[in-house]
This record gives sequence, structure tokens and C-alpha cells, in this order.
Amino acid sequence: MMSLASLLLALVLMLVPTTLLSQGAIAQAAGEVSAPAENITPGQVLERLLTTESLTSDWFAPSFLQQIPFPQIQALLTTIGAQLGPLQAIEVRGDGFYLTFERGAAEAQIVLDAQGRIAGLLISPAGPPLSLDEAVDQIQAFAGDASLLVLEEGQVLAQVSSDQHLAVGSAFKLAVLAALQSQIEQGVLSWGDVITLEERHVSLPSGLLQTWPVGSHLTLETLATLMISVSDNTATDALIDRLGQDAIAAFAGNNSPLLTTRAFFTLKNPTNEALLTQYRQGDAAAREALLAELRTAPLPPVGLFTGDPVALDVEWFFSAQDLCELMGQVADLPLMGVNPGVAVPSDWQEIAFKGGSEPGVLNLTTQVQSPEGRTYCVDATWNDASQPLDEAALTQLYSGVLAGLANR
Repeated sequence: MMSLASLLLALVLMLVPTTLLSQGAIAQAAGEVSAPAENITPGQVLERLLTTESLTSDWFAPSFLQQIPFPQIQALLTTIGAQLGPLQAIEVRGDGFYLTFERGAAEAQIVLDAQGRIAGLLISPAGPPLSLDEAVDQIQAFAGDASLLVLEEGQVLAQVSSDQHLAVGSAFKLAVLAALQSQIEQGVLSWGDVITLEERHVSLPSGLLQTWPVGSHLTLETLATLMISVSDNTATDALIDRLGQDAIAAFAGNNSPLLTTRAFFTLKNPTNEALLTQYRQGDAAAREALLAELRTAPLPPVGLFTGDPVALDVEWFFSAQDLCELMGQVADLPLMGVNPGVAVPSDWQEIAFKGGSEPGVLNLTTQVQSPEGRTYCVDATWNDASQPLDEAALTQLYSGVLAGLANR
């Protein structure tokens, strides 16, 4: 059964098959319309969803159902009911909603399509603010390896192993975006440049473009927006292909060559064991040569990534310091504000978010600016190759840190 924490993580994380689509850039990029034609409000749809005894797939947009099969939606709502009890009240807060249940509270954001169907949804537990000392104590007790970094105006407020390079999942896409931004600032590329979607770009979900026809034309800005806001893996690989390894190297740290998401999935496919062995034994040059072969090797089924950790040495490795530095370089781009992730929009003047996830790997990276103009970066990463992670433990800790900073 999908956990409540899995919905919290949303499509902002690489392998968690849920979705958060924002009104605005994503609606434009995906060709969807956000304003519902039906005379029904998002709050009414949310209340119906959380109180109904007869859920129907017609309430969800096709794009949403591509990311979360209807049986998983049913199971998720059952989990929410079991954990929190019946819904008691819904209160509008900023761009979202505050939900009061019999045994707890949660925050929610919801987006409707032109037919009033659910096209995007994020539900996260509403926990109390957490002091930085409490956060440090909690994360130090996590099994496996975990890191935490909290910066205020670039100065360290709290840290645990913030220089340790850990697997971060889709958070690596910050490096791709930083490389793209650099190429545009140098005049090599432009946001409006159009590229053609090719077969070698097509990867597994998360995202939208894996279902689009090869030959589709997309601007670099559209690809970047999809890569960050819904963690589109196919968009990411198209950008990596256009940029090239040399342009990315300055932002990728020790990740040389930088894996495409297709290569990542392909190496973890049990039928490609020989390729995985070559990758593990090869140096940087041998691994880069192997990338061409991985373009045509078979992808695994998506279900491979719903259980125990798989080959966690095949990943993208960054420290918390690396990710806060990358976030600082790209946070001002408008596309970084499409998806706020875990942060509560009403608490902050600006939010930039990216995260990453696969079984055994979880990262959350956020830069926020307070109404008074103070800038914070909060990065948390957790790795454990021996067992699936308790996602709720880290996401609630992380939400508590952000809530505590909002109250400073």
C-alpha cells in the first residue's frame, strides 16, 4: 500500500509515481488548461475526494492517472483515513488548504483541469515547528547515512555530515539546470531554442514526455520547467544530450560522466547484469563509452523500483553543500517557483524546490526567502541500502525545520 509520505513527496521526486502539476508553467508546457469549466471549486473537489464512499476514476485527469493508477489512489485514500480519521474541516490558507481530521491535520494543494478533474494533488502532514537542535538529534539517529544542512544567508545554522557525498536521486537535475543556465548566460544557447524529442531521450516516469511521440518539438525552457517541476526524466535526458558532458562537468562534481536517467534505469535492469558489471569495473572514460550502448539496452519495468533498494552504487552523488550551492545558482529562475515541494507557500515570499527519491534514497532541497527578505537553504538526504526508508520520518522532520525557520 502506498504510504501517506509517498503522496507528500509527489512527482517532485524521481521514482515516486504521484503528481503535482502547477497552474501556469506546467499547464502551458503540457498543453493542459488549469481553469475548470465546471462550476466547481478546488475546495469542493478536495472535500468530495476525502469524504466520499464511492470514489470514481472520472474525477481524475488522464495525465494524473498515468502517474498513479486508480487502485493506488484508492489505497492511498484508505491510508489517509486510517491514519488521520474522518475529515472535520477545510480551511483556505494562501494558495492551498489546511485540513483538520479527527486525529491530526494536513496541508493540501490541488489543481483542476478544464473539466474540473484532478490534474495535480499534494497532501502533506502538518507537523509542529522543530528546533534545529531537535532536527540534528533526530537525523543523527537515522539508520544508514543521513545529512542535514541549514543555511541562513549562506551561514551555517545547523549541519550533520553536510560534506558527505550521498545518493540524491533526481536532485541531481539541479546540476543540469545550472549547466543550462550557464550556457544561456554565455550566449551559447537560448531559452527559446527548440530541440526534437528522439528515441534515445525516452526514459521511464516520472514525467509526461515519455508518452509523447518521438519527433515532438520542445523549447529548452519547456524541457527545463518539466525537468524541475514534475521531475520529467525524458526532458532531463533531452537536456543532457543537448548540453553534452563537457558543459555539465563543471556542475556535476565527481559524477563523471553524468548518468542520464535512461542509463540509470537500464543499469539497474536485472537483464542487463553484464552492462552493470562493466560500469562498476570501468573508469570514467570506460563509463562514458558505455553510455552509448545503454541508449539501446532494454529498460526495466517500473515496478522494479517499488520495493527494496536496487544497486545504489548506480546513482548521482552530491553533498548537502553541493546542492545548496547549486540551488543558490538557479533559485531565481521563474521555473523554480512552479512547484513549492514541502514548503508552505503562505509562509514564504519565494520558494525554490527540488528533491530526489528511489528505494533507499531520499533527498529534499529547498531555498526559501522570508517576507523580511532572509534567504534560507535546507537540504536533507538519507541513504540506506539495507531496507526501504521511512519517508514520513524525514519529511516530517524537514517540514518541521521549515516551519521553525518561518517562525524565527
